[in-house]
Amino acid sequence: MLSHIPDAIELVDYIDDGEQARHYQFRLVNINKPSEKNTNNNTAKHHWQDAQPGQFFMLNVPSIGEAAFTFTEPPNEQGEFRALIRQMGKLTTTLFTLPKGDILGARGPFGRGWPLEKINKKNIIIIAGGCGLAPLVNLIDSLIDNLTASQQLVLIYGAQNKQAQLLTTERERWQQHIKIYNSLDEINDQYTLVENESQGTPLDIVDIALATFIKPATTALLCGPEIMMNSAAKKLVDNGIASDDIFLAIERRMHCAIGLCGHCYLNERYVCKNGPTFSWQELQ
Repeated sequence: MLSHIPDAIELVDYIDDGEQARHYQFRLVNINKPSEKNTNNNTAKHHWQDAQPGQFFMLNVPSIGEAAFTFTEPPNEQGEFRALIRQMGKLTTTLFTLPKGDILGARGPFGRGWPLEKINKKNIIIIAGGCGLAPLVNLIDSLIDNLTASQQLVLIYGAQNKQAQLLTTERERWQQHIKIYNSLDEINDQYTLVENESQGTPLDIVDIALATFIKPATTALLCGPEIMMNSAAKKLVDNGIASDDIFLAIERRMHCAIGLCGHCYLNERYVCKNGPTFSWQELQ
């Protein structure tokens, strides 16, 4: 039997990151190591330290409920991990009122992450919108760490406006190694666009970004509003990227994370179990 009992985690720290969003740091109070066994049901405990880029966890706020969030940094040997969380509903509103040191709950890691074996050493274009950049943070860090001299990695990041941009610290770090284009849906009359920044949507920059590759981009990673990802995937296919080399992270309402409740059902698949990462070919 699968256990729905969350592991205890401590709210260690947080920093404000964009409008009504925070980058939280948590710590597992009693970290589950891969060698440990659950003596209550004789099944292996969740292997927190085996979390892969793109996997998610269920955050439990006592007396409020659970919600799914992606790791921006997976649990390390001390059990510390990070997640970007936007204030949107009752659970996150309550979370934003809690002080550092409070004890919460978490279950995970869950789902299928990014296909590392397929995208390793490829020329990759990444398109993210809004909070959609969060599920890519851990992956981008990993790709940059293993970037080869002949490999190119280009990121297009779209936000509603300058104030809504997220993960500024991470993007500033990444731009030392890769090309980044930022798009803003709205700008006021007093704002002056800077280099590699434009008004519009990420779709407006795709052709420009693809033209920067010395050798053609062969792989695409997408995360953000579904309508944006659908349009971007079609545009990328038109530009010669195969549908099974375009990968999307689908954000659906995941309540149980183990394929029982059906809230995340999509095209005969459970996003929590079969995703949240899918190829564009799988979703046709």
